[in-house]
Amino acid sequence: MTANVGNIDRIVRGVVGAVLLLLALFGAVTGTMGWVVGIVGVVLIATAGMRFCPAYRLLGVNTCSL
Repeated sequence: MTANVGNIDRIVRGVVGAVLLLLALFGAVTGTMGWVVGIVGVVLIATAGMRFCPAYRLLGVNTCSL
């Protein structure tokens, strides 16, 4: 897997992912939407950590300057 997520993109993904995950964990969003928000948060944190986004690869997007 070649890195395709740049530094600014990683920071934004990490912060948004953490906020979404916390909203789901602390019950600010409940029910099915709570599950969706939690899963999206985990995916954003994972893609920030791995520096790879499968959707970016499919779309041909690369925000990494390496």
